[in-house]
Amino acid sequence: MLPSSWRRRFNPIAESLLAGLIGLIIGGFIMLAFGYNPISAYRSLFFGSFGSAYSWAESLANATPLILTALTFAIAMRGGLFNIGAEGQLYVGALAAVAVSLMHLPSPFNLVVSLLAAMVAGMIWSLPVALLKLGRGVHEVISTIMFNWIAHFFAFYLIANVLTDPKRGERTISIVESARLTRILPMATLNSGILISLITVAVILFFLWRTSAGFEVRAAGYNQEASHYAGISLRKQVLRVFLIGGAIAGLAGAVQVMGRPPYYAVMSGLPQLVNLGFDGIGVAMIGRNHPIGIVFAAIFFGGLMTGGRIMQFDPGVPFELVRVIEGVIIIALAVPELRRLISRFRRKRKHEN
Repeated sequence: MLPSSWRRRFNPIAESLLAGLIGLIIGGFIMLAFGYNPISAYRSLFFGSFGSAYSWAESLANATPLILTALTFAIAMRGGLFNIGAEGQLYVGALAAVAVSLMHLPSPFNLVVSLLAAMVAGMIWSLPVALLKLGRGVHEVISTIMFNWIAHFFAFYLIANVLTDPKRGERTISIVESARLTRILPMATLNSGILISLITVAVILFFLWRTSAGFEVRAAGYNQEASHYAGISLRKQVLRVFLIGGAIAGLAGAVQVMGRPPYYAVMSGLPQLVNLGFDGIGVAMIGRNHPIGIVFAAIFFGGLMTGGRIMQFDPGVPFELVRVIEGVIIIALAVPELRRLISRFRRKRKHEN
């Protein structure tokens, strides 16, 4: 019989493994229903994700921004808030990195200043959400959705009218050489952004579990009323959570545009940025809103993105069906954490009433 402390640690892992297995089984039945061999498809999926150094590199490259956007969501959840604004914050972060890199500062200052500018831009974009929450009681889901759309069309305007590449009108001016992140493998898109993401994970892990400010964030998320009577300022926690989350999401946008070849620019339609913020929510759910869990969940998610392309070529599974299978697996993995969050919010609402 395992000690209770060990059971608390291993139960989430067992739940995730069981949920993932159920997702794979359901996905297999879906492929059988459409006349495809699930064994061949899954073999292509997992070998395409992790079967070689190149596939590992591409999976890690896909995981890099997801780690950061998942942290944005997770730190808000730890504080009892539902921040889905990483999508818009990473847009403005990416564009800020492009704009500041054009200052042509000496290397490595250009790279560092571009990253910092992206973080500041993300913080600025998240600030109105926090102020609306504190000043007018506007729910953060409503305001973050609104600001996501504003950022979306604001990015379109900047790409088409302000930061346009004079030679290629469908994209911004490229990040200058001195502000680009170093590629780790010559033939792959993996770059030093993965190190930035892992350092950010370590910082957030230390912040949440080794500092008094992080304890206050977690306490406010666990029980706001008790935190208030303990002298913890709930208003300060709201501001703190959104500003930190905005900075991390802005960093995600910068890492994506400064590190992923071949263009090192924000394309019209935002193809290399769109949905990274929303995908981060799924990654955070799979990782149980814990920084370490998020790393493994993001690598798994990035692997699905990489291996899904191979599924289309080898077994010939259509793109649309590949996305369905990926979605089924992700939903299955996220269900245990989603159940816990729903139960927590129900208890919170019952307590408030």
